[in-house]
Order: sequence, then structure tokens, then C-alpha cells
Amino acid sequence: MIFDLEMAKPREIYNLLIGLVAPRPIALITTMEENGALNAAPFSAYNYLCTDPPIVGIGVANRPADQPVPKDTARNIGRSGEFVINVVTEDIAQQMNICATDFPAGISELEMANLEAAPSAVVKVPRIASAHAALECREHTTLEIGRSRIILGRVVSIYVDDQYVDPGPYIRAEELHAIGRMNGLGSYVRTRDSFLTIPRIPYEQWEKRRGEDPQER
Repeated sequence: MIFDLEMAKPREIYNLLIGLVAPRPIALITTMEENGALNAAPFSAYNYLCTDPPIVGIGVANRPADQPVPKDTARNIGRSGEFVINVVTEDIAQQMNICATDFPAGISELEMANLEAAPSAVVKVPRIASAHAALECREHTTLEIGRSRIILGRVVSIYVDDQYVDPGPYIRAEELHAIGRMNGLGSYVRTRDSFLTIPRIPYEQWEKRRGEDPQER
């Protein structure tokens, strides 16, 4: 089946892309309202893009409305220039889903999800206390594209629970149990007991193995 995206409706494009570009990490983003209240919302159009400098990217669409109305997360980042990406793991998956609810203005997602805030190390925006890892970010730039925007954030500090850090430092990802989003039908994927270890092959080793195996010549 071929889908011509020049002819497809925005919702159809959304459904196709989020089902194929998967699994995706989930950024549970905390931002601060103008009155100091804390907002929390999950986004799976998210990934790291480079490490020198450390930059992450988040895609944030407008609210579904006739007029372009940015979501609270985008508005708050544009005003304060700061946000925190809280890593979503199995044990806070249900709370993350509650934070995705389109609550009326004035209702705290953190309160509804029974989540508590904790002070960040560098930025003013707090992280989520029960999140085992969090990336403190400052807005690097925002690119407006149609009814969406790509927000690039520079990571200025990272919090990780001690039990998930090995010397190096390396993250014990097989113990962190992060989850990923798979499509728009409420499907997610666990990483618990599902790791594959596939070491990268040095060229010299690949050449040697190729020379020893006639079928690979």
C-alpha cells in the first residue's frame, strides 16, 4: 500500500508516522507557568541530536483549533527559556499517561497524577521527584514549521539515581526500564528483559572474518 502524503490529511500522516517511527523515547516535560505553577506533559517526538554541544529536540504541535494556539509546554519554554525532560520508566508510566490528559486551565497535571516536584540543580524549573533520571535544558532555538515547532534544548545538567550509573560513566539502561511509544492507539513497549547486545565490528575484524568465511567473499 502506498500513501501519497501530499494528498493525505494531517491526522492520517500523524497516524502513519508515529506507527512507523517507533519505538520512541518519551519526554515527560516539566515547564513553569508565568504564575510559577508547574506544567507536565509527555512528548514522544523527541530524541537527542548531538553531544558537543549536548542538544535534544522536541516536536510540539499546536493545539487542535482553527487558529494556531501553542500548547502550554511550547508557550512556557518560549517565555522562560527553560524546561526539564523527565525520563519515563515503567513505574511512572500510568502517571505519565494521566499527564497527557487535556485538563482545563488551572488544574495541575502533577497533582492529578500524584507526582511530586524536586528542585533542579541548574534551571529554575523543577524535575519530577519519582523520575529516576532528568535532563535540565535551556532553549537553544525554536523553529516554527507549519502548525508545529521544533524546540532545540541545550542540556545543562543531568540527574540520574546513583543505582543506574556505572563507571565511565555509563547508564545501566537494562535496569532503568524506560518505555517507548509505538503508535497512536495507546501501545507502548517495555525494555525490561528485552535487550540485545550487538557489538560494533571493527573493520580489521570484519576483514579477517570475511577472509575466513568463503560465503562472505
